[in-house]
Amino acid sequence: MLGQQPQNGILPVQHLQQAIHDGAISADQQITPAQLQPASLDLRLGADAWRVQASFLPGNLMTVADKLAKFAMHKIDLTDGAVLERGCVYIVKLQESLALPSGVSAMANPKSSTGRLDIFTRLICDHATEFESVADGYQGPLYAEISPRTFSVLVRAGSRLSQLRLRRGQAAVSDDAMQSLHTNVGLVHGDRGDKVDIRDGVGLTVNLEPDQKSGMIGWRARKHAGLIDIDASASCLVDAFWERVAPSDLAAGGLVLNPDEFYILASREFVTVPSDHAAEMRAYDTRVGEFRAHYAGFFDPGFGMAELGAGKTRAVLEVRSHDVPFLIEQGQTVCRLVYEPMLAVPDVLYGSAGSNYQSQGLRLAKHFIQD
Repeated sequence: MLGQQPQNGILPVQHLQQAIHDGAISADQQITPAQLQPASLDLRLGADAWRVQASFLPGNLMTVADKLAKFAMHKIDLTDGAVLERGCVYIVKLQESLALPSGVSAMANPKSSTGRLDIFTRLICDHATEFESVADGYQGPLYAEISPRTFSVLVRAGSRLSQLRLRRGQAAVSDDAMQSLHTNVGLVHGDRGDKVDIRDGVGLTVNLEPDQKSGMIGWRARKHAGLIDIDASASCLVDAFWERVAPSDLAAGGLVLNPDEFYILASREFVTVPSDHAAEMRAYDTRVGEFRAHYAGFFDPGFGMAELGAGKTRAVLEVRSHDVPFLIEQGQTVCRLVYEPMLAVPDVLYGSAGSNYQSQGLRLAKHFIQD
């Protein structure tokens, strides 16, 4: 199947299923239907994890196993679960591996819930010179680098922290093509009128207006909070882990981000991903401010589509300032949403079978008990 498609784009779920059947994607344990998303595959942690001194890339002359032999401090068995401590760096071998045909590459991102827990997670593969990217035709194992930044987390073999997309051909979507797509579909909409910034993606800005339902601006993570079981939904009390950011916290026309504190904010815009496209949120140019504006970057076809019954759906922004306090203001561009065509419309669209985040506003990760 993979070798016969002439067009370029992201592989939809039905092609991922065929890739599994053909052996382009394999796993230690059978891949389950629950792992398959409209345009991506959830990756599962294996049983073997290593505490390491520092983040690393293997480089084009070494495998990840080679690097672990040099730098691993301690091996951890995840079979019955283990705690990954905040501030530490771990490498975990994933259950899935790849045997990609020529012309097909892959890219990864943390799952939405992973990013909203401030778990810094990146994919690594053998001979890699960059994170989150798997070269055209790669054959070999996959690993996850995991570094919880705010909360310590309990994980186990089978836990799903990241997701993988397969791409045929190169990712090259021009600004003109993006503008045409926006004109036809309305990729972002809200109170900005026709002023949409399209340069290497659609610019998303921060919303500091109070949420109509709660009156809040956002959430700020509490330091030294408790342990979160990554596989337990609706298991944590919100107030034990988060502080509310209210309009009274605004100063000088904006919100001051404290260094190395973690915030959940929302985009000013409402976002739509049409059924024949997928999107990825990418960090904005750091020259406009020393802050990171997202962790989880994949938006599936169908996200925010009114035709699927979605209400107005904002993008959730996971924001962390670095080094110095930084004033972020209403309408400030913080990241960009890049759209790519699908090889075909997925058989299942985002939210059609239910979702934690369709029609979302200031939505925390699914692990917290929310209204």
